[in-house]
Amino acid sequence: MASTATPYKNQHYSELKRKCLEDKKLFEDPEFPVTNASLFYKKPPPGRVEWKRPRVTGHWPSPYTPPRKYTPTNVPAFYVLLATVAVGIPHLFVDGISSDDLNQGALGNCWFVAACSCLALKPDLWHKVIPHWKEQEWDSKQPDNYAGIFHFRFWVFGEWLDVVVDDRLPTINDELIYCHSKANNEFWSALLEKAYAKLSGCYESLDGGNTGDAVVDFSGAVAEAINLEAEAFYKDENKMSSLFEDLLRVYDRGGIISCSIKASPTEREARMACGLMKGHAYSVTAVKKVRLGHGLVAYFQNETIPLIRMRNPWGKVEWNGPWSDSSAEWEKVGSKERGNLGITVKDDGEFWMAFTDWCKYFTEADVCRLINTSLLSTEKTWHEVVHFGSWTKDTDPLKNRSGGCMNHKQTFLQNPQYLFDVTKEIDEVLISLQQKDMKIHKSIGQGENLTIGFAIFKVELNRKYRMHDLITQTNVQTSTYINSRTVFMRVKLPKGRYVIIPTTFQPQILGDFMLRLYSGEDSGCRELTGDKPSVRCWTVFTGYPQVVTQLYIHGAEGLENQDSTGGADPYVIVSCEGSSIRSTVKADTLEPVFDTRAIFYRKKPTKPITVEVWNSNAVKDQFMGQVVLTGSAKDSTNPQRLNLRKSGRAMADEMPGSITLRIVTTTELTGM
Repeated sequence: MASTATPYKNQHYSELKRKCLEDKKLFEDPEFPVTNASLFYKKPPPGRVEWKRPRVTGHWPSPYTPPRKYTPTNVPAFYVLLATVAVGIPHLFVDGISSDDLNQGALGNCWFVAACSCLALKPDLWHKVIPHWKEQEWDSKQPDNYAGIFHFRFWVFGEWLDVVVDDRLPTINDELIYCHSKANNEFWSALLEKAYAKLSGCYESLDGGNTGDAVVDFSGAVAEAINLEAEAFYKDENKMSSLFEDLLRVYDRGGIISCSIKASPTEREARMACGLMKGHAYSVTAVKKVRLGHGLVAYFQNETIPLIRMRNPWGKVEWNGPWSDSSAEWEKVGSKERGNLGITVKDDGEFWMAFTDWCKYFTEADVCRLINTSLLSTEKTWHEVVHFGSWTKDTDPLKNRSGGCMNHKQTFLQNPQYLFDVTKEIDEVLISLQQKDMKIHKSIGQGENLTIGFAIFKVELNRKYRMHDLITQTNVQTSTYINSRTVFMRVKLPKGRYVIIPTTFQPQILGDFMLRLYSGEDSGCRELTGDKPSVRCWTVFTGYPQVVTQLYIHGAEGLENQDSTGGADPYVIVSCEGSSIRSTVKADTLEPVFDTRAIFYRKKPTKPITVEVWNSNAVKDQFMGQVVLTGSAKDSTNPQRLNLRKSGRAMADEMPGSITLRIVTTTELTGM
């Protein structure tokens, strides 16, 4: 929760403000001083920089004696600190907060400004990011309460951090260099950007980034990157309609969407003939089904068109195609509907597009979902599990945790492993793998993200220890491997047990990560840390496993009819040394595909393993046959088709049907 934010750099806002008020001094942040290091690490701003405090024209923002003009140590003479910049009565917000408030400055941080525009549309979010804003606001009636200190909150790698800044802002020729509001006496965006720059090391570290990452830092949302170009939604009406409904749902539930057009290095922020900019981040400020027609005709026809509204963080330069501000298409929409949509004909950077054109022209979109985990909700509730882990190196293969992706077969399973269960027949699972933000390391040339991804395996229903070899486990999904901060996947999985393996692309790469998993039912997601059963003090009496056996039941054929419709509802039970697993029921089939796995650490290798086939019945389940396996390490490891037999004394007699399986046994307990 944002209410329990951790003070960044151990700077406590309330204590610092109280001390400043007692000493009658304006706050000067020692952790983000007015020096070159706070501005840049490589490329200086384009001009003579002056750090200034906002003030009322002709009046200081507090009754204190203004600080004298000085040149900080270790700073060239042309980087100087002046006391104040003259504006109207300074405020955090002028006439409230709006996505139309802010404009991009000299930095190439359109991605951050686009995220701020999205933030401004979500009161629940910006109240978390800008806490107690009324207390922070300039108050001309109580000037003694102003101490030149502000604080903002960001969600960083799983926790909310409270970041303190002073009000000294970098200017050139009395103009704010970086992000600024349209009203010259509104400062929320400039101060928020300063706090984010402090978190990132300096302002230049914000030059180039991802809007989705900033939105996650504002909200704790789960970010999904959509490749609009590769998916070519505009060529497939059904896919495009499904995408629109998904984005509409995300937007209506408080999520945040942004988009951009891929550009080569020489095309960055190049203007296209249609008015859109390449390599430039846009915030989506509305997703709507707009009613066409006028008056009662519009009401009875109920014809709608999917539209999407965007904002250019420059505050100007807009789309000039269909449904742009003054296009003829708006004549199809009644005046009341236009009024509801707030259509304006001015170059303010905000514009509408047909969803088809949006899919056609934009190549990338970041969709940030606010996942509902509340039990008291009428909307779909998700169960959340969060794990923090690291890719670490060790010469011992059983301790190494940096094995690289599946291309590296010898070391892949040496990565961290996380087990989870799908308990519904089919459940949608959301998986987010996020690495630590690297912007703060840009100044030392280490600001690049690692290339990361993950693989999902369907494993044995009773697996409790780490996987050491891929024998019958199935790789059901593999994410994209990319050098982005977050890799996301939505996948529908059938009932069963699964293991997620997050990895770097190359082995022996070190890093930290956060894995978030969301499911419709409790998944019991947990890290697998043990390699094999532990030796306990009572092991000498109870015995210790001598072999490990893995069994894969593919399916059955030719089963006997069990009901009047000539079918059956079969399932299998695999038993070994008093423990067992049971597959799901396969409805109305005599040739079921079970796709079921089991693993047993066997203390008595001479005791057989039994595989039974049963028919599910509301009154009483019927036995349909079994096979008994020795499970010896010397047995064939190839797939087998075995005839079903009766149980008990009649087990030598065959029953209708056969079962296909594979069994592998080894004396090496870390062999599978």
